[in-house]
Amino acid sequence: MRVHIVEDEEVTANRLSKMLQNIDENLRVTGITESVESTVNHLKQNGLPDLIMMDIHLSDGSSFDIFKKIDVNCPVIFTTAYDQYAIKAFKVNSIDYLLKPMKRNELEDALAKYKKLADSRPTFDYNQIASLLQSPKETSSLNRMMVKVGQQIKSFGIEEVAYFYIDEKIVFVKLKSGDRYAIDFTLDQLEHQLDSKKFFRINRGFIIGFDSIDKLYTFSKSRIKVVLKPVCEIESISSTDRSPLFRDWLS
Repeated sequence: MRVHIVEDEEVTANRLSKMLQNIDENLRVTGITESVESTVNHLKQNGLPDLIMMDIHLSDGSSFDIFKKIDVNCPVIFTTAYDQYAIKAFKVNSIDYLLKPMKRNELEDALAKYKKLADSRPTFDYNQIASLLQSPKETSSLNRMMVKVGQQIKSFGIEEVAYFYIDEKIVFVKLKSGDRYAIDFTLDQLEHQLDSKKFFRINRGFIIGFDSIDKLYTFSKSRIKVVLKPVCEIESISSTDRSPLFRDWLS
C-alpha cells in the first residue's frame, strides 16, 4: 500500500511516517509534502497513491485548495485539530479523521477502515467538507446535511427536515418525506447550528421544525404535547423549563 503524507510540521510528518510503517510492514510512504503547491506538483508528477494522510492547515493555505487544482479520487484520511462539531463533516465525507496528537490505536483503526472499504471503492466529495467547515461565526445556520446510507452518501437541505430526536441514545433526523436517518451530530451541536426561527428544542430529546407541528395539546399546567408530522414513534412533550420559551417561539 502506497501512502502519501501532507503535513507542514516536519516532526509530526516524520512521526506519522514511522507509525504507519510500524503498523504495517507492507505499507510504503511514497512522499511527504508540506504545502498546497508542493502537494499538487508531487501528485501531478508521480500520480495518486493508494491513500493520502492529509492535514488541513498547510504552510500556504488550506489543503482543500488541493482539490480545486487537481482531481483527487483516492481515499483521504484527514488529520485535524478541529473541534467536535467540525469533525462530523469529516466523518461522513472521508475514510476517517484523526485528532492531533494522533494515537497509534486510532491510526490502526483508520487503516483498518480503509482496507475494509478498499474493494468497494467509495467516492467522497471533499469539497463538501470545506463548505460544512465554515465556522458558526461565518454562517448563522446549517444549510445542508449529509448522511451515510450503506456505502452511499445522501445529501439534503435543511428545508427538507421535519425534526431531530434521540431514540436509544442515537440521534435521528426525520425528513418531511418520512425518511429517517441516523446522524453523527448531537442535539447540542444542532441547536447551535440550526436557524432558531425555524427550529426549537422542546426538551433534551427533540428539536422540532415549525412546519412539522401538526397539533398542540396542553399536557399539564405548563407543558405542551406536540403531535408531529410525519408521525414520530416517540412522544414529544415540552419540558417544564422549555415550555415558556416554546410558547414565545410559537407566537
